[in-house]
Amino acid sequence: MEKLRQMLTRHEGKKNTPYEDTNGQLHIGIGRNLASMGISDEECMVLLDNDLVRCMKECASAFPFFSTLDQTRQDVLVMLCFSMGLTRLRGFKLMLAALESGDTNTAAKEMVDSRWATQVGQNRSSELYSMMATGNYPDE
Repeated sequence: MEKLRQMLTRHEGKKNTPYEDTNGQLHIGIGRNLASMGISDEECMVLLDNDLVRCMKECASAFPFFSTLDQTRQDVLVMLCFSMGLTRLRGFKLMLAALESGDTNTAAKEMVDSRWATQVGQNRSSELYSMMATGNYPDE
């Protein structure tokens, strides 16, 4: 299998970002035709897991208070990082200041008093508001 992988990599090339082949078909990786094959549920979950680990590391590195938060509130920050990226998350200065001081109610209010809340809609922003304010997932 390793020789096969090496030869296909040499023949197809390896691109970590989507690209169009000579026929205009969208591909990624080593010749994966996204237009006809897409990705499997398992591959989708691997990508999600990788993105979540990256966001967890980014939050832990960017926010010294991150480790002092309970798991649910850490998860909210990770979801925000996943949704908008660390750079935009850092722009939530009032929410982050409230979190750092332990004022989770103000942090929740600041989170939903934003363009992000409008963009993601009432259901998502309300769920994350509740999680930030209470420290519980909706089903708990």
